[in-house]
Amino acid sequence: MHTMIVFSQHSKKHSMSVKPGEYELPVKKKDLVPIDLKSVWEAMEECQALGLTKSIGVSNFSCKKLETILSTAKIPPAVNQVEMNPMWQQKKLRKFCDEKGILIESYSPLGAKGTLWGTNRVMECELLKEIAQAKGKSLAQVCLRWAHEQGVCVLVKSFNKERMKQNLDIFDWKLSAEESCKISQLPQCKGFPAGEFVSDDGPYKSLEELWDGEI
Repeated sequence: MHTMIVFSQHSKKHSMSVKPGEYELPVKKKDLVPIDLKSVWEAMEECQALGLTKSIGVSNFSCKKLETILSTAKIPPAVNQVEMNPMWQQKKLRKFCDEKGILIESYSPLGAKGTLWGTNRVMECELLKEIAQAKGKSLAQVCLRWAHEQGVCVLVKSFNKERMKQNLDIFDWKLSAEESCKISQLPQCKGFPAGEFVSDDGPYKSLEELWDGEI
């Protein structure tokens, strides 16, 4: 089987896949092969129709890539899993998905510090630290509460029991309108631009082309 990477090539009706075998980050450019996005989605729709899966969705799709899927889909994506946190709020994409009935699932809600794709910008944000201190909460709790208030599904990873408890303790309090407004004005910067998918010889010559300008 091919492992599908959901970065579609908007100049052609293809996205990219890695060759059969073990998938690792960073992806080697020599292992990238084209894949017919329309056919792949049709196969996923068939899996759902056969009862092999309850729902089907995508990850890292821009508005334009979602439009490509929706133009022929019989079953629209149930979810679009994307990087989202206070430092990368995805306002345009969230509005589009809301209008199309596609749920946003936020990965790296804390910035994924310490990973190949993460940064420390979220956990070292002075504004978020100030809000956390004022509310008597952790910075992580402020980020998760903010995401929850945006109406998205949050994907959080922790092996620490105390942090797991803290991650769940976000439902009996709210951010104030002033705090939410300040967060909405934070400078935006994508933590995982995926530059390894860009090359002079490849389908994407720039990050702007890769992300359809949503960067």
